[in-house]
Amino acid sequence: MACVIPFSDIDKTSLPLVGGKGANLGEMLSAGFPVPNGMCISTVAYETFVANSASMNGFFRDLQNLQVNDLAQVQELGKRIRDHLETVPILDDIQQDIREGWSSIGEDKFYAVRSSATAEDLPSASFAGQQDTYLNIKGFDSILDAVRRCWASLFTDRAIIYRARNQFQHKEVLLSVVIQEMVSPEVSGIMFTADPVSGHRKIITIDASYGLGEALVSGLVTADMYQVRDEAIVTKNIGSKKLAIYSLPEGGTVTKDLSEEEQNAQALSDDMILQLATIGKRIEAHYGCEQDIEWCVTAEKEIYIVQSRPITTLFPLADPLPTDGTLHVYLSFGHAQMMTRAMTPMGRSVIRTMIPIGHSVPGDESIWGVSAASHLYLDLTTALRTPMFGRVFPKILANADEQMSAGLQEVVQRPEFRDVPPSKGLKFTMVRNLFPMARQFFMNLFIRDPKDTLFYTNSIMEEAVASFEKRLSEVSGAERIHLLQTLLQNVFPSVITLLAPQLFPGILAMKLLERFSEKWLGDATDVAIMHRSLPGNVTTEMGLRVGDLGDCVREHPAVMEYLASSSNSDTFYEGLQDVKGGVEFQKELDSFLSQYGMRCSGEIDINNERWSEHPSSLISSILTVARNEQSAGDHRRKHVQANVEAEEAAHRIVERVRNTPWGFFKAIIVKRLVNVFRYRAGMREHPKYTLIRMFWIAKKVLLEEANTLVESGTLAAASDIFYLGLSEVASLLANTFEGDVKELILQRKEQHVKDDNVHPVRLMTSEGEVVNGARKSSNAPEGAILGSGVSAGVVEGYARVVMSPDNAELKSGEIMIAPFTDPGWTPLFNSAKALVICVGGMLTHGAVVAREYGIPAVVGVDNATDLIKTGQYIRVDGNEGYILILPTPEEP
Repeated sequence: MACVIPFSDIDKTSLPLVGGKGANLGEMLSAGFPVPNGMCISTVAYETFVANSASMNGFFRDLQNLQVNDLAQVQELGKRIRDHLETVPILDDIQQDIREGWSSIGEDKFYAVRSSATAEDLPSASFAGQQDTYLNIKGFDSILDAVRRCWASLFTDRAIIYRARNQFQHKEVLLSVVIQEMVSPEVSGIMFTADPVSGHRKIITIDASYGLGEALVSGLVTADMYQVRDEAIVTKNIGSKKLAIYSLPEGGTVTKDLSEEEQNAQALSDDMILQLATIGKRIEAHYGCEQDIEWCVTAEKEIYIVQSRPITTLFPLADPLPTDGTLHVYLSFGHAQMMTRAMTPMGRSVIRTMIPIGHSVPGDESIWGVSAASHLYLDLTTALRTPMFGRVFPKILANADEQMSAGLQEVVQRPEFRDVPPSKGLKFTMVRNLFPMARQFFMNLFIRDPKDTLFYTNSIMEEAVASFEKRLSEVSGAERIHLLQTLLQNVFPSVITLLAPQLFPGILAMKLLERFSEKWLGDATDVAIMHRSLPGNVTTEMGLRVGDLGDCVREHPAVMEYLASSSNSDTFYEGLQDVKGGVEFQKELDSFLSQYGMRCSGEIDINNERWSEHPSSLISSILTVARNEQSAGDHRRKHVQANVEAEEAAHRIVERVRNTPWGFFKAIIVKRLVNVFRYRAGMREHPKYTLIRMFWIAKKVLLEEANTLVESGTLAAASDIFYLGLSEVASLLANTFEGDVKELILQRKEQHVKDDNVHPVRLMTSEGEVVNGARKSSNAPEGAILGSGVSAGVVEGYARVVMSPDNAELKSGEIMIAPFTDPGWTPLFNSAKALVICVGGMLTHGAVVAREYGIPAVVGVDNATDLIKTGQYIRVDGNEGYILILPTPEEP
């Protein structure tokens, strides 16, 4: 195998031999792009070089055992390897190949010598800047020295850490070296064929500075920044280019200070900007993905491309993209539902099937739901273009996520969005569907006795769940899946439209009480207290039952010891039988699971294991309650006391209003609102509880059908069914599925693992633009971490980062920092002193439960679990919506 390969013999298939950078340069040259000529010293030469060392196998073992968080250890090992490689000889055969290649291009020329790793410039990981580059190199000995230093740079501190964190094996990453004719540019820079900040796919961003590009990529200058859209320059920011790096005639480079006139001049002419943008789009089209391109322009105005690689930091576009040619906007379903993990294909399929509009045929998945990085997004564009919905919905959305609401309000006001006429007939359809709900809403807010709400709401829920289960039990096979699709599509029109008018009057009553209290009394303190112990809240009741389980465990120390050491779900019950008190505890647990076993963390994804499937996942929550409560029944006494305080606040607010001008009439209004709020707001969890019960039934149905596919050899395991959509399952059962289903499932599993590490964005457009709405102004001190205050109060305490309730170690009085919370997290709330959540709004689960428990809460805190560490002493201000990291208090 040749150790040196000219660019003319290289294309994208050459990556194993010449690395990502080398493969891209050869590919572009063969495609006709203006690339300076050169050659690559192949990975075969590197492997031969390394194999010539008796010590490298030992070094590779040390690298695998390295603790990458220990920077001193990384630095010490990296230096030892680099120093060693400086002593390893380059074999004569390799030297001769390099000499011949160099001579064929030109011995009198200057060259750029660049590293090109096999794990570099990939769609999934760029490895940009991890290895070294040497510029304006002339002469064979200098080139040979630069090659050796490039090989050694595979073991720089940054390269070692990057490989480890991206899960690349050190020994498997090989290095080629690119030797390319040096261009002495007048101007150089970087071009992104999509805006790397916003993700906008139609905006080309160009950074430009004088001389070689090293000053720019090294951060030595503030470059000019130009943006091009639709072949027109839309942005120009002239940077203070105080210096430039130039090639020297005798070899090497020199750094020069620039005159004030040069610093403030536009480095690249408008014509050259547009020419570059055109080349950039051609390169993007050639590769089929957005590119990060290094370029330079000579004094003769010749453009050269010296590197191109995929942009790996962009959040993926929605799938499918719209076909109507207009701007669409997508809202993160996960942020609204407080579950930002990646969803399985079946999880997304179930939700998309449930969306009550946007179906081409009955039972298929709605086009109003799209996917991006295995996360679900809602495309409400069509509805948002109707004037009424477009005005009201973005403001209502603030209750789910303040930033998403602010971003959406900004997007719907853009001319390219606003000026598209709404679909004909949609407004009438919306009004027709909402009118019956509006009538019920009015009656429940003003006329009906709110004390009847719980009985009526429970009746609707129980009847809907029973009918859902009965109908699915009467059929099997593909017919059963088709029926499941039909039933899911009818959940909103037939069930949610009955439940919603029962609970939304309670939410509106709360908002009106807050407004009237602030207007008539000057504060809404009593309204905040009235949130506590709302009657009929199924999630609060579930939390109380977990408290009962904790009491049972506390009564049986042997059970507590068993739970603390038990981790095997398969033998959980079997081992419990041999523990003193185990039978009694299992009886209580079975009773709990019969009512709440369909719940879990991340329950909105039908794939996630329910408590009934994995009872040991409840252990952490039960032990937290058992260890943190001082005596049996504490949780229920707190609940009763909170109810007393809420009733006292309700009575107090009526009396306070009665003592204001026109107080008699105001008191009548407030008393009605208080009763509606107290008896109806607690029903807010009923719709989701109903859905989750239906999901549990649907999951069991899917697993039953999956078992028949396993028996026939179609599926390898029953759980594989969750990596398919409902229609795909139906076609499998009907023997009409086309393609290799096992290979498809394997690919989707691998993609799901990757996407589960992606942080979903709240709001984006069909052009890939990530829209981050501005937060409301806050009275937060300097250095504070900002969010949205959703439960009043200010407390200080030690932080505890909890990534999952299944393995939480929350201690009483600690402040819980969580990525999200849904009902599966509820048992932990009783032990938390305050709550900080990465996502959420005023009416999301964590906010509502925090108010019920009377603990301060701040939500919508981006990256809170990274910014705040376990053990830090912090202040949580639920009034102003911020967190402040404080010095640890001295021990008394």
